[in-house]
Amino acid sequence: MEFFEHLYTILSIFNIFLAGTIIFLERRNIPATWAWLIVLLFLPIVGFIFYIIFGQNLSKRKIYRFRQEEKAIIEGMVKQQKHRLKGGEVRYNDPAMIAYKDMIYMNLTSSNSPYTQDNEVEIFTDGKSKFTSLIQAIKGAKSHIHLLYYIVRNDELSQHLVEVLAQKAREGVQVRFLYDAIGFQGMSKKVWRPLLEAGGEVASFFPSILPYINIRLNYRNHRKLVVIDGHTGYIGGFNVGNEYLGLDPVLGHWRDTHLKVKGSAVPFIQASFILDWNLSAKHHINYEDRYFPTIEGRGNVGMQIVTSGPVFDLEPIRNGYLKMIYEANEAILLQTPYFVPDESMLTALRMAAMSGVDVRVMVPGKSDHLFPYWATRAYIGDLLTSGVKCYIYEKGFLHAKTIVVDGKIASVGSANTDIRSFKLNFELNAFIFDTVTAMKLQRVFMEDLERCSELTLQAYQCSSTSAKFMESLSRLLSPIL
Repeated sequence: MEFFEHLYTILSIFNIFLAGTIIFLERRNIPATWAWLIVLLFLPIVGFIFYIIFGQNLSKRKIYRFRQEEKAIIEGMVKQQKHRLKGGEVRYNDPAMIAYKDMIYMNLTSSNSPYTQDNEVEIFTDGKSKFTSLIQAIKGAKSHIHLLYYIVRNDELSQHLVEVLAQKAREGVQVRFLYDAIGFQGMSKKVWRPLLEAGGEVASFFPSILPYINIRLNYRNHRKLVVIDGHTGYIGGFNVGNEYLGLDPVLGHWRDTHLKVKGSAVPFIQASFILDWNLSAKHHINYEDRYFPTIEGRGNVGMQIVTSGPVFDLEPIRNGYLKMIYEANEAILLQTPYFVPDESMLTALRMAAMSGVDVRVMVPGKSDHLFPYWATRAYIGDLLTSGVKCYIYEKGFLHAKTIVVDGKIASVGSANTDIRSFKLNFELNAFIFDTVTAMKLQRVFMEDLERCSELTLQAYQCSSTSAKFMESLSRLLSPIL
């Protein structure tokens, strides 16, 4: 008995030391610090191991390698555009966008995201049309095809896509496929065999050093993008798998949003891919002209490609959302599968609703992750008291990550409205400055409302005791979900 008492004392002292490490040696925000301390309290020693795996910080300087000439080009472009914005020299295709020049400037500052206005945009809201378009574009490739997906299943869709890519590789087209190691976990690497045998290349982002042990487990590449011949890009929420075609018997219909982009925004999607590829693959990509061809876009959509992730001191996509919310005068339409916002986002949405803005948040009625689902319910309940309207998508699973403000500006990409996407994951969003495209996305939201039920404050307050317990627990852990 005396031995166990001594052991308990030693472990308690050690646990206090570990807690002190978390508090004093890490520059974290207060909610995240408290969440980690709770984990450490209830899981002594093991909790600290979780912290080492999930809580480490990354440095942009360390993980991304920039050549001096590359830095000089992008910094010169950003500096020149800032000067033109400040001097009022930018001429907007859509005159209404002059009201958002400060937001364009902010994205330039926080994410080095130049503003382009010659883009064509096509919107996809179902997997069949998206992948039909993608495969058709792949078949027309002449130089190279770059793909990055968080999740790749080993099923009919992925096998068909890989076979089409393998055929292009046999034709002499350079094919590179980057996938996230955790998103691919449990899948067989045999799915890549046809592509590799045809001369294509495949790489894994932050792979596990040992089976089931990944010290960068918490930092995942959640981007979903494709670049074809440097002039056509796809970005949005769809991954690769049968479920994204609505074939999952549990989740059913899959409702997502994806964009096909042609124009001067595509090189910035390409740049994001190349940085991630060079971080992950043995054979690096040099910044050659064929990857960045001269583009004379035929469209008139204004756009900024904004990247975000743990390597940024700020949170560019979150800041872009906040700026959009604070700019709203009439309506904010937000769709997200996981709604786990930080306090700044909650405050912005509350203030908008209390100021008379029509704020509507749409989330799925089905869950593919337990704790984020209950955390979403908790935060939605908080907003209902401020006049925000909440809609539960009932037809299947809602995976779209979109926000539309006043029918004028919008954002579509890979980032969920949650702390993980804004702070921890590598994400990529298109911020769209074009009334016509924003109105299209607004109409999509209104059509989705027909497949929703509204969650009222009265109905929420009648939730069961067990539901309220799960909400409270999940919200407590939300900073580290």
